[in-house]
Amino acid sequence: MLNVLVIFGGRSSEYEVACRSGAYVVSQLDRKKYTVHTVGVSKQGVWAYTNATPGQMADLSWETLSDNRPCVLSPDAALHGLLFEDGEKIPVDVVFPMMHGKNGEDGSIAALCQLAGLPQVGCSMTSGATSMDKMITKVICERFGIPQADWTYCYAREIFDDVERQADLVMKKLPFPVFVKPASAGSSVGIGKAKDRDGLIAALKEAAQHDFKVVIEAFVAGQEVEVAVLGDRFEPIVSGVGEIAPTAEFYSYDAKYNDDTSALYIPARLPDKTAQALRAYAAKVFYHMECAGMSRVDFFVTTDGKVLFNEINTIPGHTVISMYPKLMAHHGLDGRACTDALIEGALKRAKQPC
Repeated sequence: MLNVLVIFGGRSSEYEVACRSGAYVVSQLDRKKYTVHTVGVSKQGVWAYTNATPGQMADLSWETLSDNRPCVLSPDAALHGLLFEDGEKIPVDVVFPMMHGKNGEDGSIAALCQLAGLPQVGCSMTSGATSMDKMITKVICERFGIPQADWTYCYAREIFDDVERQADLVMKKLPFPVFVKPASAGSSVGIGKAKDRDGLIAALKEAAQHDFKVVIEAFVAGQEVEVAVLGDRFEPIVSGVGEIAPTAEFYSYDAKYNDDTSALYIPARLPDKTAQALRAYAAKVFYHMECAGMSRVDFFVTTDGKVLFNEINTIPGHTVISMYPKLMAHHGLDGRACTDALIEGALKRAKQPC
């Protein structure tokens, strides 16, 4: 049987949802095919091998278990697995990371797996880093003709030095309302909607607390929709389109992961022609961002039917209310089939990178 290592949590503002995503993945892995090992990474960055149940992972009590053991995933490719304080080693065949946001999804965990010589479910270090950075993603997608809302950016240091000047520069480029986002925080953390200058100043200050770079986007009136992609960039599996109707003013971190009152429509309430265009653009984004494994690609559809790319998530949420597993299930891949496909893809890429 394959030794599958699920690493969950992480030193990130998205620690809590990453624990719930890890719990979901562990619950879906077929124990007839895999020997499953789980390592939790606390919000402080402490690694521990744990026998926690999915429930204990999801409710965060895994950190308090007395039989947790400190460990590391060794970057020594000759070791090829986990290393414990007493010298014990556990071999690993494939890594399944559920580490959203910084210090995980941003290419960090992919880099460690690359050093360790281990196949991992997900994209490469470079793809993870560029996809996590909203500004870099926008520049790449612009280059390849993928439509998106008007945008600009500034650095946190410029905000701290003279937020009034930065607000004036933004106002010269974009009309109100605008969305202000940390460039690499992920999952709507630190995002604010500004309707006037005072709101813009407040949103810039908040976003600058979460990242060294801030992206500001023109507001788009319309539907928020998402597409799940699985596989390699040349022949990906592309799901149908899901639609989010958030009860909050925008689809915030809490709305995504802590509030199940937002309405989800699968398939989205869209004409077939628009849905097909969205699926094609999702595949195009996945390709040009050089992704592999899994990604969720987010779009807006304006009131007049125009499709605008929003962002891509290379380790999307896998909670019970997350869109990625729901879209894949609707496409015909339930949780178990989806985890199987992701692992098979990781092993295939290790033999023939794509």
